[in-house]
Amino acid sequence: MSLKITHLGTGSRGNSTLLETDEVKILIDQGFSGAQLAKRLGLLGIKPEEIDCALISHHHGDHGGGASIAQKKWKMQILANERTVQELNLDPMLTTYFGSLDMIRIGDELSVLPVPVPHSGSDNVAFIASYRGERAAVITDLGSWTDELVKHVYGCEHISIEANYDENRLNSGPYPFSLKERIRGRGGHLSNNQTGQFLAEVCTEATRSIVLTHLSEKNNSPHLAESTVLYYISDVFDGDIHISLQDGPEKTHYIGKELPQADEVPIENNP
Repeated sequence: MSLKITHLGTGSRGNSTLLETDEVKILIDQGFSGAQLAKRLGLLGIKPEEIDCALISHHHGDHGGGASIAQKKWKMQILANERTVQELNLDPMLTTYFGSLDMIRIGDELSVLPVPVPHSGSDNVAFIASYRGERAAVITDLGSWTDELVKHVYGCEHISIEANYDENRLNSGPYPFSLKERIRGRGGHLSNNQTGQFLAEVCTEATRSIVLTHLSEKNNSPHLAESTVLYYISDVFDGDIHISLQDGPEKTHYIGKELPQADEVPIENNP
């Protein structure tokens, strides 16, 4: 079986992504209420009790606000960095810390690498999932990027990344100037143009699918995000591009060969 990547919904009102193999089911972020998470998983035929663990990128409510709820309702194991755990006041008996660039092994074949990204007021990370010789990146809430991030995302078979705002819409929109400055700052969010520029650096012939996530409902639109990004990557990418919006679950993407590579040695996770 391949690794299946399904966004349960992305945006300012909640984010969560399901990674599923024939052995494990994990969440990247849990920014939904308990009822919303159960509903969205239920549309995929999955119960919250079946989730092995959730990895939280940072403590902001739309990404980690439902982590404590998941612990209380379903005893869900949560993995996060130290600041995120402290800010979310998570149950220590159901929580495991990770550090930046600590390889997290989950089951026999899935591993996830947290990579630091700049985002104001948080210790945010992107996640790079590796499964049977292929990789998927889930990146959100960043106003810029680092050489470290480029190195780890380069050549990923799947990339999910935010395209938060269109610059013209943000500039002419209703937000106060201070908020506009925060959004477009280094610790804010990526514009459609920035996302296109980043993808042009990291996409290779190996990249088969891209999902644009976390689109602002006031300052962006799906057609603007897609057309802007494609302007930058049309020479290097001819795969599938999809838009993730607030209501999900959405289209499932796949990575991973059907058989493990001979040089892969599975290591058990001990969260």
